[in-house]
Amino acid sequence: MNVYEEAHDLARAIKESNEFKEFDRLKKEVDQDPQLSAMLKDLQMKQVQLQTKQMAEGKLDSELMGQIQSMVTMLTAKPQAAQYLQAEARFSIMMKDVSEILADAINIKSML
Repeated sequence: MNVYEEAHDLARAIKESNEFKEFDRLKKEVDQDPQLSAMLKDLQMKQVQLQTKQMAEGKLDSELMGQIQSMVTMLTAKPQAAQYLQAEARFSIMMKDVSEILADAINIKSML
């Protein structure tokens, strides 16, 4: 068994999954709307800021959390954005699950 071939097979399986296909389709649609695309990128930047602050300070920034919640509420009122966010969440969950399966298989849970 060649590990690299297996990794390429896994990458192909991921690209062929319904989760990836739906996420990719909706990402392309969102990218056609500059305003919506910018709003989603802003949301993602704020989410990264929140995670970074939480890791650095060990606590949540309630003001930033409120901003994120407001943005999510506003975005989910737009059907296209809501569908995109749901597809992104499903794809992220699948990728997290795959990572956990790999980590469990080689017993490296503490590294993830």
